[in-house]
This record gives sequence, C-alpha cells and structure tokens, in this order.
Amino acid sequence: MAEIRWTQQASSDFEGITLFIAQDSEYYASFFASKVLHAVERLIDFPASGRVVPESDNPAIREIILGNYRIVYRLNKNTTEILTICHGARLLDLDYLR
Repeated sequence: MAEIRWTQQASSDFEGITLFIAQDSEYYASFFASKVLHAVERLIDFPASGRVVPESDNPAIREIILGNYRIVYRLNKNTTEILTICHGARLLDLDYLR
C-alpha cells in the first residue's frame, strides 16, 4: 500500500477545476470532486494502474484519464505523489513533472 501525497500544484488544480465547474453546477462539481478522490484512492492499492505519461520518458510518471482530465502522478518507493490535474485539451506543463 502506498501513501498518497498531493503537491501544492495538484491541490490548487483540484480546487480551481472544482470551483470552475461549480459556477454552472454545484452537483457536477461535487460529482467531479468525488470521482477524482475515488480515482486517487485507488492508487493506494494499485499505484501502477495508470498509464505512463506520453510526454515523459520516465516510467514512474503516470496518469489516470478521468473524463476530460488527466491526473498526473509520480511513483516513489513508499509514496504516490499527485503532481497536477489538467484538462486533456491543454498541453501538459513538463515543469510539473520534476
């Protein structure tokens, strides 16, 4: 079992996306937040379940595709670090992968 840690960037992304969705629908914002948290919780037992990020040559940098969003994370020995959450139509800022 891996411990999950969120970077400041990932926390900020999560909050920003949820607030943006809430401008139109609090229900869908709550639904989105629940889906993200559930996907991240799954990483506790299955940390390598996401695919390797295509923009990275590092097999420890992985992602879960959730609807239109990418949850990008890094595998470490005993932790899984959530790096960023971004819309799939946007280019991934590779600085978040360092």
